[in-house]
Amino acid sequence: MSRESTWRKSSYSSNTDGSSCVEVAFAQVVRVRDSKNTGGSSLAFSAGAWRAFASRVGAQQQV
Repeated sequence: MSRESTWRKSSYSSNTDGSSCVEVAFAQVVRVRDSKNTGGSSLAFSAGAWRAFASRVGAQQQV
C-alpha cells in the first residue's frame, strides 16, 4: 500500500480478552486483517466486493 490507512476494529470485537478481532481499513481498496497479527498479511477487496460481502453478512444476521 502506498500510503497508510486508518485501521478500525470491529464493534463486535471484545476489548477484554482479545479474541476473534478483525480490523478494516478503507482506501482505494478495503483491507481486512487479524488485529492480533497486525504485522502480518491482510485481505484486499474492491469497494463493490466489500459492499456485497457486508450486505450478505447483514442479511444473515437478520435471519
